[in-house]
Amino acid sequence: MCQGRQGQRCGCSLRRMWNGDLYEPYDQKGSGRLGRGLPASFIQASGKDAEDALPGLQHRVWKGEIMVKLSVRCIAECIGTLFLVFFGAGAAIITLMLAAGNKPTTSFNIGIGELGGLADWLAIGMAFAIVIAAVIYAMGRISGAHINPAVTIALFVTKRFPAGETVAYIIAQCIGATLGSLLFLACVGMNAVTTGGMGATAPFPGIGYGQALLAEAIGTFVLMLVIMGVAVDKRAPHGFAGLVIGLTVGGIIITLGNISGGSLNPARTFGPYLIDSVFGGPNFWVFMPLYIVGPVIGAIAAALFYDWTLREE
Repeated sequence: MCQGRQGQRCGCSLRRMWNGDLYEPYDQKGSGRLGRGLPASFIQASGKDAEDALPGLQHRVWKGEIMVKLSVRCIAECIGTLFLVFFGAGAAIITLMLAAGNKPTTSFNIGIGELGGLADWLAIGMAFAIVIAAVIYAMGRISGAHINPAVTIALFVTKRFPAGETVAYIIAQCIGATLGSLLFLACVGMNAVTTGGMGATAPFPGIGYGQALLAEAIGTFVLMLVIMGVAVDKRAPHGFAGLVIGLTVGGIIITLGNISGGSLNPARTFGPYLIDSVFGGPNFWVFMPLYIVGPVIGAIAAALFYDWTLREE
């Protein structure tokens, strides 16, 4: 039993938890959740308590926060990004396959039906919105559900994510995006490559490289600003992060889809590009830098801006 802030027993069952060179108390029933801070009385234990550590415990402590161990979180990031690409980019593939054989009114219009591309981007945006919300609610307590290298990098830059784990997260996200594209190809067949282009993002006709980069930076700035406000800030109301973040992504894609493709996420672009290359699809690698630089700059700028506003309060 541990002592509460006023010397009272708090009733939680404590174990010692491995934290690099330290052992930290860990409440298996109460505070064992991502993002739950340790009470002030839970201070580092001495190394002599090593025999009290639970073998194979799936958690660690970083800056007073309980976190699932890195390998488990990376698997969650991989699976979450897999779902993002399978259902999100998959919706774009299906749209292109449905539109195959229809002559668009302009080269800027990929769509079908009376509303053309507008209705299609609404559908694609909503597919992304729903799957992102689902992944956040399903994986958020495990890995934080970044599912986006730009988000991970922004959290690292603002010292909200461990430096040693940033690369591991990014690799897991890119692997997940690649597997998502590969699984969708397995479900649909080669039409996903030859007609749908694996849902790969690229600037639309009449949109320059710099314009697309700017659009991606602006879109990711908005996304990261929302993430900071509803998910990172501890004062945010609980339970709404997934819904708000998902709808934000959906809204941005509806607007930016016909400009830059509305990626907002380097991994979301990387996976389809790689599968396209392996299976003889379109080669868009020349655009990959804009889908790295734009989202990363936008996300970092938003995180820094949010921190600046907090200091001004």
